[in-house]
Amino acid sequence: MTQDPFSGQTPTPMPSDPPVDRELAHAHQLTDDEYDQVIELLGGREPTFTELGVYSVMWSEHASYKNSILQLKTLPRSGGKLLVAAGEENAGLVDIGDGLAVAFKVESHNHPSAVEPYQGAATGVGGILRDVFTMGARPIACLNSLRFGPPEDDRVRYLVDGVVRGIGDYGNCVGIPTVGGEVYFDEAYRGNPLVNAMAVGIVEHDKVLKATAGTEPGNPVIYIGSRTGRDGIHGATFASEELSEESKSRKSNVQVGDPFTEKLLLEATLELGDTDALVGIQDMGAAGLTCSSCEMAGKDGAGIFLDLDKVPRREEGMTPYEVLLSESQERMLVVAKRGREQEVFDIVRRWDLQAVEVGFVTNDGRMRASADGQLVLDIPVDTLVLGGGAPQYVREVEEPAPAPALSVTEPQDFRNATLQLLASSNVASKRHVYRQYDHMVGASTRLEPGRGDAALVRVAGTNKVLSIAIDCNGRQLSLNPREGARQAVAESCRNVACTGAQPLGITNCLNFGNPYKPKMYWTFVEAVGGMGEACRAFGTPVTGGNVSFYNENPSGAVFPTPVIGVVGLAEDASKTIGMGFTREGDAIFLLGPDRAGWAGSEWQNITEGSPSGELTPIDLELEAKLQEFLIKSINCGWISAAHDLSDGGLVVSLCEMALTSPNRSIGALLEREEDVTASWLFAEGPSRVVVTVSPMVIDEFEEAVEAAGLPIEWIGTTGGKGVGFRGVFSVSFDEMADAYDNGLERALGLKPNA
Repeated sequence: MTQDPFSGQTPTPMPSDPPVDRELAHAHQLTDDEYDQVIELLGGREPTFTELGVYSVMWSEHASYKNSILQLKTLPRSGGKLLVAAGEENAGLVDIGDGLAVAFKVESHNHPSAVEPYQGAATGVGGILRDVFTMGARPIACLNSLRFGPPEDDRVRYLVDGVVRGIGDYGNCVGIPTVGGEVYFDEAYRGNPLVNAMAVGIVEHDKVLKATAGTEPGNPVIYIGSRTGRDGIHGATFASEELSEESKSRKSNVQVGDPFTEKLLLEATLELGDTDALVGIQDMGAAGLTCSSCEMAGKDGAGIFLDLDKVPRREEGMTPYEVLLSESQERMLVVAKRGREQEVFDIVRRWDLQAVEVGFVTNDGRMRASADGQLVLDIPVDTLVLGGGAPQYVREVEEPAPAPALSVTEPQDFRNATLQLLASSNVASKRHVYRQYDHMVGASTRLEPGRGDAALVRVAGTNKVLSIAIDCNGRQLSLNPREGARQAVAESCRNVACTGAQPLGITNCLNFGNPYKPKMYWTFVEAVGGMGEACRAFGTPVTGGNVSFYNENPSGAVFPTPVIGVVGLAEDASKTIGMGFTREGDAIFLLGPDRAGWAGSEWQNITEGSPSGELTPIDLELEAKLQEFLIKSINCGWISAAHDLSDGGLVVSLCEMALTSPNRSIGALLEREEDVTASWLFAEGPSRVVVTVSPMVIDEFEEAVEAAGLPIEWIGTTGGKGVGFRGVFSVSFDEMADAYDNGLERALGLKPNA
């Protein structure tokens, strides 16, 4: 069928549909103004229940970005080696040479994980993987950024267990290594955990797939993958409202994943990409069949007709509303070239998946759907998608009161402070988490989790390596959102540079509270502004990402947490490095300004429980010089190990470098001409990196540092049985290992080494 059998007809409600009125529109999170706008866009008529559902999900915060898109447009969204501008496709796409590109993206699954941690986290992984392989890219790595409340809380322990198992089980079953990430604990996240998943894949330029329906009327629309169920209905809407006590009963809004079907879907999609039978393909993610169909049609101004009776279902009695809004997992929508349908069917069915023709492309610019022999939906496509009729707002802002004055008790016993920091749940080894992930599947992982500032993954068939990092310090943003966002971008890029790779671009997941609250919206605007400043300074355009608002619960909002994912490229795998000391007798240098503070630091968090004070500001020009110098020096072979100073400051970084040395056999003997102060040891500040240099190349190295105009200080030599500052204090390997290895397990009430 290529002709609309309901041409000229007006949609009618199903017999079981409730009457549509303003009260029902409010229940669907539409305001009075938005409901009036819907009626106007439909030519003055009331929407059917099905149409109301479609508008509610497509105009939800999660799908429309209505309160953020105008701010996001201020970010650098093109340039560099980007092959598509931000937001144009399912994931960012950056050229890495030799006819290859890297596709990558990060997204949130916060609210689903708060309600059903295992499935919420698992389907977050599944969704971000589909975003990547829908581009025609084979996923080669996953990362995640997780935040929870205090680890001694029983509910938090339940969430940690479910989220980590969900991520591990899904990624392990699909066969994609989870190679890196971060885990933070803070009271601010007690009622609303953050679960952000990132995926990275590789695709040949001529095999990139597009999320478009094209413009040729009559081209068939084909549904592939799992059957549609009632799980995940209004998942996008659920992600666009605050959590409450009622949210605990919203498990039906959480999708249920099947990683084994995902693996089949991945392989079928990539095989389809080897043909030229496709016009476009789109994952049925947020808002399910609705979003995938209207976004594909809207890409080039086409229309689409769907026969909902043909959609495969796993539950009886599903209404058109439910079929269109279901977010059941492991599904794709394909537009094939007319006459090439059988090729699509043959490939998909060979992978034991369903393939059903459910509609066709039209040239009328409308999304129309039928069920049970009647038309149930007729909406102008451009009113559903960004850039068309979907609303775009700039909300009221109000600058909150300044951060409280600095409150901190500086450590007096440096040895005990070191061990306290190493045992802190935010600093301690995350082995309890990453040992549940298969980080070696695929045999491309070059650096194991916890052994470098960024993950290193080989690009098959080349000598190239991707360096991938994900980072953010929400405490810093709570004190100064613009400065904190600048530093989040800088730290992620610096982590990549510390491996010897050149940062190429960033993806972000912007986790904030309710945008209708003026103080929160001000925080969001400031953070986006700071992010843009840093990206322009480093030449790292934003390739895309995700905005997650409404991360609140009755006790308040989470810390503003714009998670930054960075992908970098090293042309020669043999010239990349990790953070562990590699040999005894190397000189240890501190690169960067001798400028640090207690505001937002881990020591302040341990002793005070909440952040206060003014952040040490970052010099973006100096940071850019530092990153450029690190990349050059590592590629020249001057630097044998490098580690960014972040949580816990200088001493923690040195201990981590010793603990990641071969067999934990190389310590550090440290000294300083000036007094060794608590601030120098434990305070935190931007643009600071510890590096080790062979005595044979020190002269060349120091000349290059001087030429680059970077601050530098020699602080000691590698070797010894632990980390010690001459005449001040020392900690042995056994002491460091006990605190660092077992800190997180102890905080979670688990048996150490279990």
